[in-house]
Amino acid sequence: MKKNFKEIIMFMEEEVPFNKYLGVRVDELREGFARLVVPFRKEFIGDKRRPALHGGIISTLIDTCGGAATWAHCTKADRISTVDIRVDYLRPGPDDDIIAESKVQRMGNRVSVVHTQVYAASDKETIVAEGRAIYNIRRMRS
Repeated sequence: MKKNFKEIIMFMEEEVPFNKYLGVRVDELREGFARLVVPFRKEFIGDKRRPALHGGIISTLIDTCGGAATWAHCTKADRISTVDIRVDYLRPGPDDDIIAESKVQRMGNRVSVVHTQVYAASDKETIVAEGRAIYNIRRMRS
C-alpha cells in the first residue's frame, strides 16, 4: 500500500511548525522524488552586503526535501529522521525564491540515501548548494 502523497504534503506544509514559518511549499512529489520551494523573505538574508541567504535556510530546505523524497518512496513508514547530512554551499544564496529537488539514491530496509540540489526560481541552471543525507526509516508494524 502506497503512502498517501496528500498526507505527506499536508504534513510538510502545515504540521511542521518551522516549515510553516518558512513557508515551505511542496511543488512536486512522487515516489523517491520531491521538489520543495521556500518563498524569499528579506528576513532570510544572512549577509546583507551581498545580499545572500542565510545558510541555515538552505540546509533546512535540503533536509526537509530529502525527508519528503524518502517518505514518498516508503510504504508504511511512520517516522523518517535524519541520521547524517552534508551540505556543500556552491554560491551565495540569491534574494529569490529557492527550490530544492531531492532524489532517493538508495533505499534500504532501515535507511535511505538522498541527493539534493538547490537553485533559485529564476535561474534553474545555477546550483546554489548540494546536499547528501542519510535518513532513518521506522516502519509501522503490520
